[in-house]
Amino acid sequence: MKNPVGIHADALRKADGDALPGDNCVAAEKDIDEAYRGITRRLMPLLFICFVFNYIDRINIGYAQLQMKPDLGFTDAIYGIGASIFYVGYLLFEIPSNLAMQRIGARKTLLRIMLLWGLTSASTMFIRTPLEFYVVRFLLGVFEAGFFPGIVLYLTFWYPAERRARIVAIFMSAGVTAGIVAGPLSGWIIQHLNGLYGLKGWQWMYVLQGLPSSLLGIIAYCYLTDRPEQAKWLSKRQRELVASHLEPARQREVASARGALQAAWRIPSLYVLAYLYFALNCGIYTLSFWLPSMIHGWGVSSIQAVGFYSLIPYSIGMLVMFWLARRSDARGDHRRNVAAAACVGALGLAATTFTPGSLWTSMALISAGAAGLISALPVFWAVATSMLPQDAAPAGIATITMASGLAGAICPSLIGVLKTYAGSTAIGLYFVAALLLSGGIVMWRHRHLSVRASPAAVLE
Repeated sequence: MKNPVGIHADALRKADGDALPGDNCVAAEKDIDEAYRGITRRLMPLLFICFVFNYIDRINIGYAQLQMKPDLGFTDAIYGIGASIFYVGYLLFEIPSNLAMQRIGARKTLLRIMLLWGLTSASTMFIRTPLEFYVVRFLLGVFEAGFFPGIVLYLTFWYPAERRARIVAIFMSAGVTAGIVAGPLSGWIIQHLNGLYGLKGWQWMYVLQGLPSSLLGIIAYCYLTDRPEQAKWLSKRQRELVASHLEPARQREVASARGALQAAWRIPSLYVLAYLYFALNCGIYTLSFWLPSMIHGWGVSSIQAVGFYSLIPYSIGMLVMFWLARRSDARGDHRRNVAAAACVGALGLAATTFTPGSLWTSMALISAGAAGLISALPVFWAVATSMLPQDAAPAGIATITMASGLAGAICPSLIGVLKTYAGSTAIGLYFVAALLLSGGIVMWRHRHLSVRASPAAVLE
C-alpha cells in the first residue's frame, strides 16, 4: 500500500539510524504501514466493543420507558428529565476526566469509568420513585464522563492526523452498531424476560446490558497499552518508526492542565465546532431517546416489533456513514459534507411530523434524518481533531464533547415536557431541526475549518 502520509526523511533516518535512500525508504514506508495495521488490529476491536456497550447504556432507556413508565407511573416529563439529567453529571466531569487521563493513562481511566458505569447501570433495576430515577441517572453520567473524549484523545496518541479520519469512523460506527443492536435486543429482553424471577423486563434489560461493561473495563485494563513506546507487541523498529512519526506533534504537548485549557479556549474555531456538535447531538439524542416512542405512535404496538423497526434507520445510517467518510477522504471536502449531512438530518426529522398516519413514509423520512445525523459525526471529528494542536487536544476535545452533554441535558427533557403538555413531539422536532440547519450553515460559512492533510487509509 502506498503511504500517502509522506513520512519526513529525517524521521525515517532517526528511526533507522541511517539515511534511507531508494529501496530502504520504500521498505520503511511499508514498515510504518504495517505498524499502523498492527496497531489497528490490536486496539480497535476492543475499543469498538466498549463503545457499543457504552452507547447501548445511553440509549436503552428509550426502550425501557415503554414498560417502565406505566409500571412506575412516570409521565413523559419525568422520563425526559431523567434522560437529560444523565448529561448534567456528564458535563461536570468531562474535562477533568480527560485531563486526568493524560496523567494516569488510558488503561486506568477506562477501568474506573467502565467498572463504575456498569454497576450503576445495573442498579437502575432498583428504582421506584422519580427521585431515585434522577439520582441514578445523574451518577451514571458522572461515571461515564470522559469515556468518548478519552478514547478520541487516546487515538491521537497512536495515529497522526493524516491517518485518523477512517479510524474515528471505525470507532464511531460502534455507536451506530449499538443503535442497530439495542432495539431488537432490548425489545426481546423486555418482552420475553418479563416476570422471570419476579423482575420486570426493563429490570432485566439494565442488568444484562450493564454488568458486561464492568467486565470489559477489567479486560481493557489488562489488554490495552497506554502509549506506542510501551507496546511490546510491536517490534522495536515499529515502535521507533511510530514514535518518530508522532514526535513532531508530541513536542507541542504541555504538562500543565491550565495551559491546556488556555491553549484550547484561545482557538476561535473551537466554539464553531462546539456549536455544530451541540446541534448534531440534539438530533442524535432526539433520535436515541424518542425514536421508540415515535414508532410506537405510528401504530406499532409490540415492544419487540418497535425494537426491530428501530434498526432500520440505524442500518441505513451506518451505510451512509461509511460512504460519506470515504467520499470526504477522497475529495478532501469534509467541511461541506458535514454541513450538508446536518441539513439532511434536519429535514428528515422535521418532515416526519407531516406523516403521522403512514408508518412506512415516516420510517423513510426518519431514516433519511438518521443517515444525515449519523454520517456527519466521523467526518466532523476528522475536521475537529485535525484543527486542534496537540497541546490543546485534551481540553479541546473535552470542550467539544461537553457540547454533546449540554445537548443531552436539554433536548430529551425539553421534548418530554413539550410532549406532555402539547400532546405531540412536533414542536420539539422543529426546534431540533432549526438548530441543525443553523449548525450546517455555520459550518458551511467557515471555510478555514478543513483537514490539514488528506487522511490516509489505515485498513486495506
